[in-house]
Amino acid sequence: MQLNFDRRVADSLPTSWVDRAPLALRPYLRLARYDRPIGFWLLALPCWMGLMLARIGDGIAPYDIWLAFLFAIGAIAMRGAGCTYNDIIDRELDARVARTAERPLAAGTVSLKQAWAFLSGQALVGLIVLVQLPLIAILVGLTALLLVAAYPFMKRITWWPQAWLGLTFNWGIPVAYTAATGRIDAAMIVLYVAAVFWTLGYDTIYAHQDAEDDALVGVKSTARLFGENSQFWVAGFYGANAILVALVIWLSRAEPWIVIPFTLYTAHLFNQVRRLDISDGPRCLDLFKANRTTGLLLVATLLTGAVF
Repeated sequence: MQLNFDRRVADSLPTSWVDRAPLALRPYLRLARYDRPIGFWLLALPCWMGLMLARIGDGIAPYDIWLAFLFAIGAIAMRGAGCTYNDIIDRELDARVARTAERPLAAGTVSLKQAWAFLSGQALVGLIVLVQLPLIAILVGLTALLLVAAYPFMKRITWWPQAWLGLTFNWGIPVAYTAATGRIDAAMIVLYVAAVFWTLGYDTIYAHQDAEDDALVGVKSTARLFGENSQFWVAGFYGANAILVALVIWLSRAEPWIVIPFTLYTAHLFNQVRRLDISDGPRCLDLFKANRTTGLLLVATLLTGAVF
């Protein structure tokens, strides 16, 4: 049997640098989702949020630029490792879902042994990044391994795998905050909870692409749970996020200037709700990807508090 190493995953970028990479590397790059960079952003942005929150009232220092760079590299490595691990666990399910059937493991363009080796290499890069941080941040970061290990199984046992993803993807907030401050406090915890609600919203939108296939193979999700009421639930999640971010701003005693970017941030959130059509898969994907801008607006909000 001749394998097609150039199979393209359905929701990847139609023409990305991955399509121009050496043919033998393309399955690995797709396994780590390098052709779908939104995931790297959604893992890095919470790290930068935690870092900016830590600097409200103190200003930005040169060391913070180094931390932001480390978090970016760590996000790339660990998102790739997480996707590889997820595909190892889900390879049989992926083969039965139209959007994921061409993923490298499901399609057979990467062997299970090769995937585990690739996973180990990415995890090693993440570990190298982690050990550059203070001890308390290292310990907090290692705790996330429990969340990551359990995540692929959540869609099999609960209707709320998006909540578990929120706990996992936003763990960068406590890691970054403790790296910058050496402590855990109320503002950090509230920001983390706010980000979990954010993820609940955007990943419910994302899951509507697969709702029909998920029902056929028995995979659970909030998209299936909420059904036609999803728009109201997403509005509720985003509303909870906006209220909690406002509480974070109050707890951090930021200057009034922060209200301007915060208003833009909340407007961008609820514009997603306004435009949501759960029967339109391409629109759901576009709205999901728009959360890169949403996250950047929240980083800018907290950065405003740090600068002023």
